[in-house]
Amino acid sequence: MSGSGQGQRRMGRGGRPMFILSEDSQRTQGEDAQSSNISAGKAVSESVRTTLGPRGMDKMLVTDDGDVTITNDGATILNTMDIEHPAAQMIVEVAETQEEEVGDGTTTAAVLAGELLAKAENLLEQDVHPTTIVEGYAQARGIAMDVVDDLTLEGDVDDDLLRQVAESSMTGKGTGDVTTERLAEVVVDAIRRAEREDGVDRDAVRVHTQVGASSSATELVEGLVEDAEPAHKNMPRSVEDATVLATDGTFGVRETEVDAEYTVEDVDQLTAAMDAEERQLRELADAIAEAGVDVVFSHSSIDDRTAAYLAENGILAFEDVDDETTTTIAQTTGGQRTSKPDEIEDDELGHADSVHVEKYDDDDRVFVEDGADAQSVTVFVRGGTEHVIDELERALQDALDVVTAAVDTGGVVPGAGATEINLASRIRDEAAGIEGRKQLAVEAFADAVEVLPRTLAENTGMDPIDALVDLRAANDDEEGRAGIISTGETGEIADPVEKGVLDPAAVKREAVESATESATMIVRIDDVIAAE
Repeated sequence: MSGSGQGQRRMGRGGRPMFILSEDSQRTQGEDAQSSNISAGKAVSESVRTTLGPRGMDKMLVTDDGDVTITNDGATILNTMDIEHPAAQMIVEVAETQEEEVGDGTTTAAVLAGELLAKAENLLEQDVHPTTIVEGYAQARGIAMDVVDDLTLEGDVDDDLLRQVAESSMTGKGTGDVTTERLAEVVVDAIRRAEREDGVDRDAVRVHTQVGASSSATELVEGLVEDAEPAHKNMPRSVEDATVLATDGTFGVRETEVDAEYTVEDVDQLTAAMDAEERQLRELADAIAEAGVDVVFSHSSIDDRTAAYLAENGILAFEDVDDETTTTIAQTTGGQRTSKPDEIEDDELGHADSVHVEKYDDDDRVFVEDGADAQSVTVFVRGGTEHVIDELERALQDALDVVTAAVDTGGVVPGAGATEINLASRIRDEAAGIEGRKQLAVEAFADAVEVLPRTLAENTGMDPIDALVDLRAANDDEEGRAGIISTGETGEIADPVEKGVLDPAAVKREAVESATESATMIVRIDDVIAAE
């Protein structure tokens, strides 16, 4: 039953009509509502399905302004698409949740959510009640979580395993096979530098991009990299063993609190006023130099005359540094941000092994390095074009997140579809002992999970049906250690652990959780009311 534009009417006492909704409201109920919502969710899922896996295809996203993004990152694709349907938006939220929680697996979560909806649609057509589907999916999800725990590899997650996790995450994201190995080393090194007693401080790892050179020139900087140029041309461009001041104080002539006007009657008075200003600015520069400061990062602008005096004292200064960066530099160099650069306390000063300015084309970049003691590190990303470097940054951010997840949760599982094929097998086995129609929902969940290895096979160039049959048989023989490994122009069934294809267990858990939650939420909707 559906209605639109006429308002919703119920009969009151005496047979008189009673209007509940306005005439501008639109209402869709029952099977029509379920079908519309499920179709919308499936459509969004299908839009990213071809991007799954190392052989996944890219999407070109063009905005109204003509900005072009080329990527196969599920979260980026879904966030860029102009999606209005509320049910479809729920699938977008699945990818967003996956990205926020574990940083990768967004396409996996979106594809699984869409397939769960497709299987639910078939069950609804067989008159299986939505509540039964929801209960069956919830039970299957619980089984899946247990299987992920069982498949988690035993032993410590060492650097070799973490590099494999990073490579698995970046493969197929425009990094190239050789470059991926190099980038994986940078990623693991960065996360190890950010390890603390209570886990990884992910915020201590920053990513900075610079067009030019090849992606293999990407390196880990033991400190910070920022867009900034010296405030004066005569300032040094490199300072070793630097004492650093981060400030938001004033570097110009102080303004009085009293709004007053002065009358200048002759040249001598004007000269005296200008001399007083010059003296004030020189005293400020001298006070900074006497405090032992070598490098200044100022959130505010620096008067040209002050900059010249700082240069005379051999001080390297940067102006108009953004607020967050000013604070970060103070923290990472061990100092404190101050608003009084002319009254510096010793504990406000930070230290860096080296502060140096490098020129890239017409742009200056400042490197604040502190060696092995650096509190923050920066992955300095290089690439030939803007499009290349944007995709590299997305790939590296994902890799940094999944390595963080692997370190914090301490668990990795076989990748390449091996985990999913085992999830499906175990869920089917458990379904045999479930009574009633809920068994159908549990089995449907198992079928839905298999969409992931099937899609991997399809995107790799293998026959998806044959690959799925071979994968099931191989996993019976290999005890859960067979997946679809990309080789050249096609793929093969092999042990993903031996091939170094690993995923954090946290990524699998989050994908199953978020996909199940969104699919069941959509299935339970049987009435859509839209009003202005």
